[in-house]
Amino acid sequence: MRIANFAPASFPIWGWLGLAVISGLLIAALPITITTALIGATLLIVLMFIEPALAVVMLLCVAPLKTLIETEASFNLPSDPGQLALVMVVGIWGLRKIADREPFIQPAHLRANRLYLALAIFLGATWLTLPNAYSLGHGISEWVKWAEIALLAYIVADFAEKRWQWILFGVLLAAVIQAIIGVYQFRGGSGAAHLWILNYRYFRAFGTFGQPNPFGAFMGLTLPLALGTTWGYLVSAWQHRHESTRWRPDVLLMGVYGIMAGIILAGLLVSWSRGAWIGFASAGVVLIWLAPPKFWQGTLAFAAAGGLLVGLWSAGLLPASITNRIVSFTEDFSGFHDMRGAVINDDNFAVVERLAHWQAAVRMAGEHPVLGVGFGNYEAAYKKYSLINWPLALGHAHNYYLNLLAETGIIGLIAYLVMGAMIIRLNFRAIQKASTPINRGMALGLMGVWAHLIVHSLFDKIYVNNLFLVVGVLLGLLAVLLHHTEQSIVHTSN
Repeated sequence: MRIANFAPASFPIWGWLGLAVISGLLIAALPITITTALIGATLLIVLMFIEPALAVVMLLCVAPLKTLIETEASFNLPSDPGQLALVMVVGIWGLRKIADREPFIQPAHLRANRLYLALAIFLGATWLTLPNAYSLGHGISEWVKWAEIALLAYIVADFAEKRWQWILFGVLLAAVIQAIIGVYQFRGGSGAAHLWILNYRYFRAFGTFGQPNPFGAFMGLTLPLALGTTWGYLVSAWQHRHESTRWRPDVLLMGVYGIMAGIILAGLLVSWSRGAWIGFASAGVVLIWLAPPKFWQGTLAFAAAGGLLVGLWSAGLLPASITNRIVSFTEDFSGFHDMRGAVINDDNFAVVERLAHWQAAVRMAGEHPVLGVGFGNYEAAYKKYSLINWPLALGHAHNYYLNLLAETGIIGLIAYLVMGAMIIRLNFRAIQKASTPINRGMALGLMGVWAHLIVHSLFDKIYVNNLFLVVGVLLGLLAVLLHHTEQSIVHTSN
């Protein structure tokens, strides 16, 4: 890394002296707290220029603070912290490209995989829905989110080519921080009376997301990656078990990621989010099935795990509070019928409200079947299609497939499904062609991430509260794996 490019020798000595004098005057004049914050921010920026992957780690850690700062902070930011951090990431990436005299577009990355083509298909399809949108501003805002996902995926792949471990650790570090906050809230640190659970003994956790469901989604998206990475380092440690090296980094990292997975699992449980639980159950199926190197071994492992789970459930050995919540969830959503005549009471209010929003989405799609009401326009169009007892929109349909069908019509929904199928196919290739157990473990974990996203999207919209930035980073990690796979294939063929 040519760090010297940021401090060229031609910069005059009087310039450095002037900066030193100005800095000294500011330190003397400003309060100690502000001075400390400025010094810390300056050091952080310098470190991020030296190691750009740290900028992505910072983004991952501050993005979940969006709701907390909006509702609790005594100051106003020009934008939410996730967007500000994204600007920082893009800026550092651009400056490093200029300083290192590298092209912004790396043909090697584009040739190595079709991930960006998958994203472009969805971006193109959703752009078609904007001209007739109820609110063009809402549509552009939602479209920009997905453009940011694509841009972040490319930048992360570029940053993480040699430092992908930093990005991987950053994703899980951000999840661990949120999980610890969640466990604290669960054990009484919340104080939110409407989140009482388990006979008013505990609180549903929500981290800094403001609501349990996006918090649970974050836990469910990152837990498969933590488990897959732990598995990869476990396999690596086993393969090198006969080596006489005293200090084994694969053993150490296996322990670190295993502990992180345990903390994130605790966060998932205390979220009390049934959609997140069912999403992770789907991810667990994928992890168990694909972890062994041969298909028959995965099938046997899945059958054994499934049999054990059914046996424990039948014998009543699983916690009753958890099983009852899952059973009630499946009963609540087992029948989707006309909600206009539904009897509303305290027990079914949340379920009927969600199903009423599903029905509104279906009505939107019925009138606009091809291109929908406009990308990101569910809330803008909701008033016209709402049911009489539910005049206020929840912001989205709480089913991303119905939400997309309403907003983008059949064109947008098909494009989203095609994009998802392409990503899964590429990820499966990364598992099959992985050059190391660690790469395979990460690819396995990412496959679990997409499984969770697919299933949880049946009950919620995951791309909220800056979670879409996390998805962009995860896609960037997949791009790195695919590039490594391509390089490995080329090296083997030569």
